[in-house]
Amino acid sequence: MVSVGDSAPDFTAPKTDIDGDIESFTLSENLDDAPVVLAFFPAAFTGVCTTEMCTFRDQMANFDDIGATVYGISIDTPFTLSEFAEKNDLNFDLISDTNRNLIDAYGIEMDFADLGVYDVAKRAVFVVDADGEVTYEWVSDDPGVEPDYAAVEAAASQTVEEASEAA
Repeated sequence: MVSVGDSAPDFTAPKTDIDGDIESFTLSENLDDAPVVLAFFPAAFTGVCTTEMCTFRDQMANFDDIGATVYGISIDTPFTLSEFAEKNDLNFDLISDTNRNLIDAYGIEMDFADLGVYDVAKRAVFVVDADGEVTYEWVSDDPGVEPDYAAVEAAASQTVEEASEAA
C-alpha cells in the first residue's frame, strides 16, 4: 500500500468533469494543481459513498481556499460517474478506475465476497504534493467509515505551507 513519503503512483484514467464531459486525466500532468486530494470510494450511488462525496462537495470552499484540488475515484464507468455527479450536484471531478489499475497501484482493493463483488476500492484518501509525493494517507478496512475531513483539509493545508517554505 502507498504510504506517506512514497511517490504517488502515476496513472492515466478517464475523468468526468463537473460539466459531465469525459476526458483523459494523467496525475503527473496535473500536479501543478497540488495539493491533489485523491478520495477513493467503493461505488457510486451507495449510501456511505454518496454521503462522503457530498461531504467533500459541501466542504469544497475550504479546499479551494487553500488551493487544493479534489478528485473522487471509483471503479464505476465514466458514464455512471457523470450521472452520479449530476444527481448529487458534485463540484469536483471524478476519475473512473474501471480496469482497477489505480486501486491495484495504490494497494487498496477489497471484496464484498458475501455479495459476490470483488476488487473495489477501499475508502481511502491520499494527498499528493507538487513533486508527486504522498503527504497524507488514510485507508479504512471498514467501508462504513468516512474519512476525517478536517484531517484531510489540514494535511492539504500543511502541504501548501511546506511548499511555500521551500520556495
